Amino acid sequence: MSKWMVYGKKADFKGIAKEYNIDMVTARIIRNRDIITKNDFDMYLNGDLNSLHNPELLKDVKLASNILIDKIKSGKKIRIIGDYDIDGICSITILYKGLTRCGANVDYVVPHRIHDGYGINERLIDEAYEDGIDTILTCDNGIAAINQIKHAKDKAMTVIVTDHHDIPFEMINDEKNYSLPNADAIVNPKQLDCNYPFDGICGAVVAYKLIQVLYKLMGVSSSDSKLTADTKDLEDFLEFAAIATVGDVMNLINENRVIVKYGLKHIAQTSNIGLRCLINACELDINNINSYHIGFVVGPCLNASGRLESANIAIKMLLSSNYDEANKLAIKLKELNDERKELTENEAKKAFELIDSTSLKDDKVLVVYLPDCHESIAGIIAGRIREKYYKPTICLTNGEDCIKGSGRSIEGYNMFEEISKVKGLLTKFGGHPMAAGLSLSPDNIDAFRTALNSYQSLSSEDLTPKTWIDVPMPLDYVSFDLINEFSVLEPFGKGNEKPIFADRNLKVVSARIIGKNRNVLKLQLQTINGHIVDAIKFKAEENDIPELNSNINIIYYPDINEYMGNRKIQFIINEIG
Repeated sequence: MSKWMVYGKKADFKGIAKEYNIDMVTARIIRNRDIITKNDFDMYLNGDLNSLHNPELLKDVKLASNILIDKIKSGKKIRIIGDYDIDGICSITILYKGLTRCGANVDYVVPHRIHDGYGINERLIDEAYEDGIDTILTCDNGIAAINQIKHAKDKAMTVIVTDHHDIPFEMINDEKNYSLPNADAIVNPKQLDCNYPFDGICGAVVAYKLIQVLYKLMGVSSSDSKLTADTKDLEDFLEFAAIATVGDVMNLINENRVIVKYGLKHIAQTSNIGLRCLINACELDINNINSYHIGFVVGPCLNASGRLESANIAIKMLLSSNYDEANKLAIKLKELNDERKELTENEAKKAFELIDSTSLKDDKVLVVYLPDCHESIAGIIAGRIREKYYKPTICLTNGEDCIKGSGRSIEGYNMFEEISKVKGLLTKFGGHPMAAGLSLSPDNIDAFRTALNSYQSLSSEDLTPKTWIDVPMPLDYVSFDLINEFSVLEPFGKGNEKPIFADRNLKVVSARIIGKNRNVLKLQLQTINGHIVDAIKFKAEENDIPELNSNINIIYYPDINEYMGNRKIQFIINEIG
């Protein structure tokens, strides 16, 4: 069970509620998302496509566009090199369709996750050179490819980098010394001298902004009129910018929230055949696609292609203009994701058994070696282990020529810094505070595990998950109107999580396990005012059933249950305490 914490952020909630015509509970939730100023509240509640930041503020975006215009007019060959994940797939789709619309001689290449690894490499550059490519355009990668881009420049190739990852640096005399590749143009809002007002966008949004500027400079049109920000092409691209923003787990704040809100809404009328086919293959209602569907259904299908085969399958589907072809590819992606889910379940089960039956269970940092685990799902397995045990976790597996590892951390444990302390045992590693990737020799597995655990200073407090409660709200306060009002908080996701509420001293009137898999706890609870309410808890077990007439505390989210034309308020329970 987690430790329950209540937000204590201050504001004039009464004034905010009055100004925006919302309940004070809603005002509190928004404030808890670090929305503070009037401009912040306006953007959060009323932001629209006109609120998106001017793409021309991105450093080098005009330079990159003008280079591309020159290459297009002179018929030079352009090659897009993206990444194999959902952000890279959507970035390539946007750039390829946009450049093709502009008349470019363009193709694309995606690195293979296992054979190439992440990002551009010398082999891809040599292949491009041999294919007569004049210009390489990266997306969702390239900012750290200093040696690789030098290799391309030594061959007299033009290189444009579009990326959103952190600028690489070295610590010299306790100062960060940043290094940038010697590209002809770099479009990345993380650059220190970039004036773009929000650096939390994903690679596909960077690509979207570049195409916006390119279209404007070229005067591209779908008819006799010049293309403007609200024309069909860019609306279609906004869908992929939204999908990538959710799929790449970007914070849903600032313009990301607007992009996702409008991009997902536009999917209902999408003209992209492949996207329609994939949504249909996943048995989703295209008129009601939300961030959950992207993050946990559609997105994993797109990612599965790059994990188990090639991301080319997903890109080909999104670029297809033939229904039969797109539908076949969509079904293939669904099958790959089902395979990925089965692999994940099997390997996660092995991991749990290994931890519970060995001395691993006593470690504060879990280093779990699963030799037969597909290396593309090692990060997912690490996440599953971290979720179950709430400990920093690194999942190791056999790579082609070494041991590969992927890590997922918890708050209070900077995985990148901790691994840096033992980097002498590794052949390669990289990452950030919450995740990391690494390679090492099989002989160093035990030493790596021992060293990480000897250096760690995690306390029992650090190893206790925390649940932040937005508002301690009595169940009696909840109404249909309030639940409907919570729609102004959507889309939910990282940085704008679904709100959590709490109530206490609720009397258990009835409690039973239901469902085909016997894993749903159905309750009737009596509030302190004597009202009887329905509640439900998913992923429950028999020992979760509370005693009748006992008093319990809950953290919950209110929902509306509709059945046979009847609408009732139902409380979705996260935890019982």
